[in-house]
Amino acid sequence: MVKVRDLYKNFGDLKAVDGLSFGVEMGESLALWGENGAGKTTALRCLLGVIDYQGLVQIGEYRSDRQGKAARRLLGFVPQEISFQDDMTVIESLTLFARLKKTTIESQYTEDLLTRLGLTGHVGKKVGDLSGGMKQRLALVIALLADPPLLILDEPTANLDLRAREEFLALLAGLRDSGKTLVFSSHRLEEVVALADRVLVLEAGRLVVACTPAELSDHLGSKTMLKLHLASEEWIGPAVEALTSQGFYAEQNGTGIWVEVVPLEKARPISLLTEAGIPVSDFQME
Repeated sequence: MVKVRDLYKNFGDLKAVDGLSFGVEMGESLALWGENGAGKTTALRCLLGVIDYQGLVQIGEYRSDRQGKAARRLLGFVPQEISFQDDMTVIESLTLFARLKKTTIESQYTEDLLTRLGLTGHVGKKVGDLSGGMKQRLALVIALLADPPLLILDEPTANLDLRAREEFLALLAGLRDSGKTLVFSSHRLEEVVALADRVLVLEAGRLVVACTPAELSDHLGSKTMLKLHLASEEWIGPAVEALTSQGFYAEQNGTGIWVEVVPLEKARPISLLTEAGIPVSDFQME
């Protein structure tokens, strides 16, 4: 379904992708894993054919640099940052994107898709009134409107809370099980374990490890989620900033924050916040 050989992409002196090669079989789910700046998003943009690059990128039988329109007909894309016209309704947005994709929403396929993704009761709502999880579902419906065999997703749950993330992962797992090919970027171990057949670990644009999700845990040292409860909500923003500046992945969840940690660093986020004068009232591990 996907063939990449000797892929290079530079931005000035920065080597964003450095000699990357891999393939993806029909029906396979492949995860690109790495920290921010590892080259995941750039590699996906090369697959989409929306930036120039050196090397070979082939979707099906089409090269994305020479036969871009034909290649893109075989794929749907869900970006990390979703942008819609908030004053349009869901049905108006679907109609607009269907026209751009030269298809229609007046079909049993689209009706079944909306039902499957839980949007049937929301088609008359303004997009701006949808929750983050529902907007992500809308983006997935749009990506699937022309029923492409390949889905490309860039950090698909990055902006979702824990419950919406779990629901969205279940939807993607269902699509994988129905035969869709998935290529997605992530730095969440639970996403990779839930969805991927194989994982490519990227560092500075280079492939450093190709493995199964189970082997990724061994390679990284199993990560877990630490939930920190703070003395008051006013500390959430400063706490997230303090931890991310030290290389941790941290995000708000309700009245607390989630921090991704490896076993030997479970106590370090608490120590860092204490040193920064940010009071932690409680914590729990998942």
